[in-house]
Amino acid sequence: MCNRQLQIDLASQELSCLESGEMVASYPVSTGLNGPGESQESGCTPRGKHRVRIKIGADCPLDTVFVGRRPSGERYSEMLAEQQPERDWVLTRIIWLSGLESGFNRGGRVDTLRRYIYIHGTPDSEPMGVPRSHGCIRMRNRDLIELFDWVEPGMLVEIRD
Repeated sequence: MCNRQLQIDLASQELSCLESGEMVASYPVSTGLNGPGESQESGCTPRGKHRVRIKIGADCPLDTVFVGRRPSGERYSEMLAEQQPERDWVLTRIIWLSGLESGFNRGGRVDTLRRYIYIHGTPDSEPMGVPRSHGCIRMRNRDLIELFDWVEPGMLVEIRD
């Protein structure tokens, strides 16, 4: 049984790593610009209990760009960002979440997995501690690599406001 879990606090924009109930690490994050919420296409970050469904990008270099959960062959750079200013960057690693609460964050139009809600990397120019994402949990790339190595598939993730 996994004694590790993640807690994401939307009010403080912080992700905490817990082991046997004790905090062992914490990181600043950026969650949904539209606040908390579970509805599909809302741009909100879903609340409640989730599990880590899958980890993607284990051996990818820092700043790898992902499209459709696959490395695109690109590496994020300021030049690439200037060429595509409207792009929502998913970088370095992906930790894909799946809701556990039927009717709240699992199933139908509230399904976290089908909403493609991830913990993922973002450009270093993006602020942390401020809600700015389209619903995902954004992290600094180097922090995400640390977290990725600590996280296990099936691990409990609680998102609360």
